[in-house]
Amino acid sequence: MKVLIEPKPHTMVNTFLLIFIVHSMQIGVGIQGFQRIIYLEAKHDAWISVILGGIFSAVVGFVMVKIMAAYESSDLFGIQYDVLGRWIGNFLNILFVLYFLGAFHIIVRNYIEVIQAWIFPEVPNWLLAFTLVFLVYYGLNGGLRTIVGVSFFSVVLSLWLILMLAYPFQFANWDYLFPLFESNLTEIVMGAKQMTFTVIGFEIILVIFPFLKEKEKVHKHLQLGLLFTTILYLAVMVISLAYFSGGQLERTIWGTLSLFKIVRFPFIERFEYVAITFWILIILPNLMLYLWAATRGVARMLNKKEKKVGWVLMGIIYLSLIYPMTRTEINMMNDYFAKGAFYVIFGYPFLLYAAVLVKKKFFKKKGGTNAKNHH
Repeated sequence: MKVLIEPKPHTMVNTFLLIFIVHSMQIGVGIQGFQRIIYLEAKHDAWISVILGGIFSAVVGFVMVKIMAAYESSDLFGIQYDVLGRWIGNFLNILFVLYFLGAFHIIVRNYIEVIQAWIFPEVPNWLLAFTLVFLVYYGLNGGLRTIVGVSFFSVVLSLWLILMLAYPFQFANWDYLFPLFESNLTEIVMGAKQMTFTVIGFEIILVIFPFLKEKEKVHKHLQLGLLFTTILYLAVMVISLAYFSGGQLERTIWGTLSLFKIVRFPFIERFEYVAITFWILIILPNLMLYLWAATRGVARMLNKKEKKVGWVLMGIIYLSLIYPMTRTEINMMNDYFAKGAFYVIFGYPFLLYAAVLVKKKFFKKKGGTNAKNHH
């Protein structure tokens, strides 16, 4: 496998758009019901957990950019291959491909479940899964720039949903936020850990980095994207805490969708139906980028054309989505995935960065070459 990538100029993306890529990757199915899982750990201090989760993300984002900056133009797959050798490197590459496909699977599963629970209980899995996979194929066929365009419009066109939170804001009882710091530090940190499933997505930087134009601005735009997400999650969390009582939050599976329930317009009776249907636009960039990353990984390892690999992966993932799953099974799957993702996203980058630094030192001593120009 070639370590360095030389993307063609027409596939390159403006670095400014990284803000939208990161934000659209982090806002997916997680935001529909993240309040409950954090509240169960941190109680009324759940909003502090959200801030902590944002800080952790910023630190990990910084480390990820440092890893990428050690190479002139490479991605996660090339760096692991270069630093850890052919066997270990490719083994980890396969794990990351499975991780990206797993994230894709879980997003679709959760979205189908919401549609079946709230709007169309009778529509079969295979039809909903087919619709989503077909839309993703359309984006994947257009290449990275098309996908980034979808990310941009996904963020811009969904901004109005934030304004809808003004409705529950009117009925908020701010006393629910007190007493402050009733949970101990461990509970607050555990709450932040529960944010994992909600804030993952920014690890896409590890694959998309070579395709960004101004490399020196990557870190700034990544952090802006993360900050935007953290502020949004914090706002939703605070409103949820002030609107629902503790007992209600523990029982409400989809907190954010339940907030939309009270939005009333003269011409729309059930506004949450509009929000759920509109959500497809919010999860599309997630799905497209995760499948794109998995496709790139496999194509780079096998030295095959991306389009062919994309077809095969889509077929496999579609077959995995046909089987119906119960609410409990989906919950278990979410939990296991979140636990794994915690180590993959919040632990592993530190180890990889250490390995990259050791490799650079070793090569400097050995022959004065640098990881930057080492092929």
